[in-house]
Amino acid sequence: MNYYESKADTTKLVCMLCSHYCNLKEEQVGICGVNKNTGNKIECLVYGYPSALNIDPIEKKPLYHFLPNSKSLSLGTIGCNFKCSFCQNWNISQEKNIDKSRYFSPQNIVDIAKEYGCRSIAYTYNEPTIFYPYAKDIALLAKQEGIKSVFVSNGYESSELIDDMVGLIDAANIDLKSFNEAYYKKELGGDLKIVLQNLKHFVTNKIWIEVTTLIVPTKNDSDEELKDIASFIADELGVNIPWHISVFHPDYKERSLPVTPLESLQRAYDIGKKCGLSYIYMGNIPQDNNTYCRTCNAKLISREGFGASENLLVKSRCPQCDKKLEGVFE
Repeated sequence: MNYYESKADTTKLVCMLCSHYCNLKEEQVGICGVNKNTGNKIECLVYGYPSALNIDPIEKKPLYHFLPNSKSLSLGTIGCNFKCSFCQNWNISQEKNIDKSRYFSPQNIVDIAKEYGCRSIAYTYNEPTIFYPYAKDIALLAKQEGIKSVFVSNGYESSELIDDMVGLIDAANIDLKSFNEAYYKKELGGDLKIVLQNLKHFVTNKIWIEVTTLIVPTKNDSDEELKDIASFIADELGVNIPWHISVFHPDYKERSLPVTPLESLQRAYDIGKKCGLSYIYMGNIPQDNNTYCRTCNAKLISREGFGASENLLVKSRCPQCDKKLEGVFE
């Protein structure tokens, strides 16, 4: 894909990475803070400069129906195209200064993944959409080595980028942060309709997705809103798309709010089940997050903390009734 387009009769360039479609004058930087019109192109200023690089269990992304109990090389840069007041990684997502003291080429990243036996590379920590040129070059090399690529994203990609992901990005965990249009616009800096449209686009493009909602007290934890979120997943994405409901911890600009009570998570879980969702997982707490066969209820995957302790699948299927489990397992 073209990462930018020229604006007719002007030196402005339109960034094509995310759905803000920033219209940038020469030397102007987009909303994300890291893509800049340098004269004849839009340059991704963080290309080759991850601010975080770790080896994580894939379950930490969280992805529960994707290569369980495997390691993922996780990387992020600085910058974000959202402005969430509760961001858990605000120290990099809202950072403006790029540390260029050490450069990691796409090949360097793939070599590290191979060295440590990682079966995937996760573009995460901050919004990976804004460093897609870097992520794509890594993913192309990783695929040659049999290493998969995953996105952990706010779902604000451009439509063009989601199409470009086909065959490159194997899975994504997408945040559905609220079902309130005004809240998305004022508090997060995005458009709910676009996120919902993009979630459906991922499914249409057959990129495996799992959805996460951070339950923030007083912000998105009403029965009505939780029902709207669960119903959208069930009706528009499919009842077998996993829904991760996570505990909020006070951080960044939301230090006065309480930790999400377990009762709120249980309410969300019950609402999700009433809406027909097959797989609901509670995050950020010690909890039974095992996966069970939706046909015979046999245990398929046991989890403890941020890892899978036992995988009982046989060629992606239930060992009891032979029902195939939705996801990516081989």
